[in-house]
Amino acid sequence: MEIAIRIVHVIAAVGLIVLVILQPGKSAGLSLFGGSEGTVRRKKKGREEFYAKLTVYFAVAFLVCCVALTFVRQG
Repeated sequence: MEIAIRIVHVIAAVGLIVLVILQPGKSAGLSLFGGSEGTVRRKKKGREEFYAKLTVYFAVAFLVCCVALTFVRQG
């Protein structure tokens, strides 16, 4: 049981790292003279929205695995 949880834990950790790296940064689109996209709210589209949702799923899976590993090792 512990081995299966560890495998899912590693997959969730690596997936979370990859997804965070793939997402565009908050500073994307800043110009040299200080203009930013921060004043204009825009909706996430396409791939950005998909990555954001997938990141949440991987983060939840990672959290659940952390808690599960804690209980398995104590018992």
